[in-house]
Amino acid sequence: MKTTFKLFFSLFLTATLMLGCEKSEENSDDNIDPNTSTSGGNTAIGKGEAGVTGIAGIDAWDKLSTTEKDRIKSWNTIFMHQSVGGDLEDGANNNGFKFEYFDLNEKPTKGLSGNVFSTSNGNPLGKIAEFKQNTLAHKSIIKIAIFKFGYADINDGNLEQVKTAYKQLIDDLRSQVSGLRFVHITPPLIYIVTKDDGNAAKMKMATWMKDTFKTQDSIFDLQEVESDNGSCKLGSVWTICDKYRSTARCPSKNQGIDAPEGQGHLCESAASRISKAFLYSIYQAGK
Repeated sequence: MKTTFKLFFSLFLTATLMLGCEKSEENSDDNIDPNTSTSGGNTAIGKGEAGVTGIAGIDAWDKLSTTEKDRIKSWNTIFMHQSVGGDLEDGANNNGFKFEYFDLNEKPTKGLSGNVFSTSNGNPLGKIAEFKQNTLAHKSIIKIAIFKFGYADINDGNLEQVKTAYKQLIDDLRSQVSGLRFVHITPPLIYIVTKDDGNAAKMKMATWMKDTFKTQDSIFDLQEVESDNGSCKLGSVWTICDKYRSTARCPSKNQGIDAPEGQGHLCESAASRISKAFLYSIYQAGK
């Protein structure tokens, strides 16, 4: 009798341990199916619509129903950036769409997730490498990936090199992460009043981005929005409009007050307005 009981108990314990291992494996990052799981932000995504979202995206977002807007909360999206990207996050949060924190270990399973590059501004190739690492770390979870350059990342000297590296990044991720959608963001402009300090190069990057990706992906044309489609400019070079930039009368929520020239953070009220077009570009990627 004792022998029979011991045998039964041993078989029961073995089965329990095996079941526990199976459940643990099923809950791992690599075993989450982003198209069928309904946990956290892992819900089905639509076909999306490629194209460019600019100023008109603000009104388009306002016209969406609450139900349609809330759909983007259910798509696991990662957004990596610095400074001006933080302004966009703050603006989105003011509109009721918070980006939760994620990193290499913290899984982006809550829908919208964001993080600041550890790579410094002015090092676009380092940011590209960091973005790729973070995307691949969660490739079985994420549905939409958003990379944003900083206003100090692109200049005449590195423009072609950055184009090549960014295109390689997107090609690599598109081939390695099945079904991944992208939102491209045109590089933010700085405020110029005496001379151009890189905005012409950023404009060239924006034109290239739109020409290269607009038939496949969603593009948020931040430059169009923050320059009022070029109405704010020095000569032929676009600049962020004075009414949108961070000043003492309207500072950035978390970036402080900009210098008289050479920076391009968004004042909080402008960030709240401009972020609507950003949110609409995400909606376009997965609707």
